[in-house]
Amino acid sequence: MTYLKNIGISFGFILGSLFGITLLITFLHYMNLIGSKVLSVLEILTPLIALFVGGFVIGKKSKQKGWLEGLKLSGIFLVVLVLFQYLGLHSSFSLKNVLFYVLLIVSTVFGSMIGINKSSKNE
Repeated sequence: MTYLKNIGISFGFILGSLFGITLLITFLHYMNLIGSKVLSVLEILTPLIALFVGGFVIGKKSKQKGWLEGLKLSGIFLVVLVLFQYLGLHSSFSLKNVLFYVLLIVSTVFGSMIGINKSSKNE
């Protein structure tokens, strides 16, 4: 039960980060403080940062093997993302999407590895 709680908390941080960063980017773009080129780069960086934060949180809460916890979290998130994208939006399969998914996995695993290292130093 604690594992599901940790996954839920990590998903909350992922969604909170996504919504917070998206709101900030939207506000800055609305005020014409960032251009369209910067906006397209930030569209790619936003989920990477959000999954890194979620991976950091689950790594901090796990006891061992942070990379495995990050891999599990990214796998669950990618299943939800792929189901939404391909079943809900009827998007086509492309190599660009696969590369983006691999970057999301790497970001989450890296965040969880840093998170588990930070938790073991404090204890």
